Amino acid sequence: MDEKCLPGGPVAIPKREGRRQRQRHRTIIAFVLLCLFIAFKYRQNISVCENRPRTLQYDGEHITWELCGDVKGTPVECSKIDVPMDQFDSQNSDDRTFSIPIIRMRGQNATQNLLLNPGGPGGSGLSLMHRAGSRIRDLVGEGFHLVSFDPRGVNNSTPQASCYPDASTRQKLKPVRSQNIQVDSPEVFAWAQNFVKACYETMGEYAMYINTPQTAADMNSILDALGQRDMVYWGFSYGTLLGQTYATMFPERSKRIIIDGAVDQFEWYGLGFDLASSLIDTDAVLDGFFDLCIKEGSDSCSLALLADSKEELRGLVLSYMEELQKQPIGVYIDNGKHGLLTFDNVWYNGVFPSLYKPQTWSGLADNLYDLLQGNATRSFLAYGDTSGYLGVDDADSVVELNDGLTGPDYWPQDRQSLLDYMLPFYNNSLFDASQDKIFYQRQQWSLPKGHLYVPQNNVTTTHPLLILSTTYDPVCPLIAARSANRAFVGSQIIEVKGYGHCSIAVASLCVAKHLRGYLYEGKVPETYTQCEVDSSYFVRPDETGKFAAQAIFEDSDDREIHLAQLELAREWDFGKPYYF
Repeated sequence: MDEKCLPGGPVAIPKREGRRQRQRHRTIIAFVLLCLFIAFKYRQNISVCENRPRTLQYDGEHITWELCGDVKGTPVECSKIDVPMDQFDSQNSDDRTFSIPIIRMRGQNATQNLLLNPGGPGGSGLSLMHRAGSRIRDLVGEGFHLVSFDPRGVNNSTPQASCYPDASTRQKLKPVRSQNIQVDSPEVFAWAQNFVKACYETMGEYAMYINTPQTAADMNSILDALGQRDMVYWGFSYGTLLGQTYATMFPERSKRIIIDGAVDQFEWYGLGFDLASSLIDTDAVLDGFFDLCIKEGSDSCSLALLADSKEELRGLVLSYMEELQKQPIGVYIDNGKHGLLTFDNVWYNGVFPSLYKPQTWSGLADNLYDLLQGNATRSFLAYGDTSGYLGVDDADSVVELNDGLTGPDYWPQDRQSLLDYMLPFYNNSLFDASQDKIFYQRQQWSLPKGHLYVPQNNVTTTHPLLILSTTYDPVCPLIAARSANRAFVGSQIIEVKGYGHCSIAVASLCVAKHLRGYLYEGKVPETYTQCEVDSSYFVRPDETGKFAAQAIFEDSDDREIHLAQLELAREWDFGKPYYF
């Protein structure tokens, strides 16, 4: 009889069954060990997270950072410093300070910090970094940490340059906008008086110290906190005024100063009344819009369907604008969205800011085409809401008023005398009224100056400045770049042969290579230099919102720089179009 069948006897297990059971045991043991390992690593990770320092510090610096998000996958870190209310008189400041927020994107191979200012005066460096930091890094390379900040009075700095106690009051008392310099003069004159009083009351003793020379001194405080002696700087638009002011005040620390889209500092700090100086090329940019529209054709620019020449197209658009000035259009979408589309909406919310950014020209052409064909819906949706132009502070006005010559010592005090004084300077541009209010504000502004800065010529810096400009800039013309060139010994201009505000308005590999050569090796062209534009003006993005390469490059790095320039031109935000 088979042994396994004997009653009460030992039971033999076949070898095959034993192997299976042993495999099950091994599997169970392995699973338990895996669970224990995962639990251990989980607890370890929790411990690491709990013990991870909330702050970051680096050798040689005198500042503490915190991680504050990322820009297209690249981490950024934030900090803030307190600076004296009056950088030029510590006893006057006592314990009163401005708090300046700072943001940085670290470069992989960097040993120096490159400071950036986006313009304004009310431009936010924190917004710049989140919006365009990765593209600027692509242009500059990994050899610099990118640093920007909100200047005193701007955005997240405190106290703010604000003439309103809160956002709802700002909305309720929003500025008047002048369409006709003579007809609207009484209203603008009356508004300016109240605006100035509100600024004094809201800001108090801090008001007079929100100015460009004080901000220039703040940049030294930032450098000192970073443990860096030499200034490496790239400023755009108003940022060029800040850069020129810094280089004049602190030439011994000015190692690399790039000014891009220059402001004439001699006009800015003076009476600043020669409108031809800032708007001299604005109409030329508009003419370029019409000219290139016809040349590139209706596939790229829908307005080309309406005319055969730039002159004909210009006449059609300007004639329509004259009619719109006389009779606004009622636009009804639904019971929650309707209103008036005015000349002011289209001209100053649509056309004028588009001159800054050629990447928007196709969209502008589409909206104007519909408008001229009798459909105002797209223009109303795009330009009809002015609330986006109110901003969160009044730094643009306050800084300009505190910088320049203001009050009864320099300006006639009754309305008609001021108007008579202003009129000879107008009729230089179709956009003259964009600068109307500031002169009424200058007339009324009587705060003492919080600085003694006077622009100088023949300033010798540690290393010459690099000056970038387009041929036709709508608000910072080439003539202002020439003024800066005369002011700083050894400086040189690189002109981008195109349209738009600052060199970043268009793609140009030539400019990008000069930029890197200057930053890394200190190379300044020996003579005045011109660079070609590598991009088209009427280009539509793909379905993802990106632009395809518009030139052919043998070198893949050159192609990446080109694409970064296209994206930077698209992403750049110059803020509300009434300042630069």
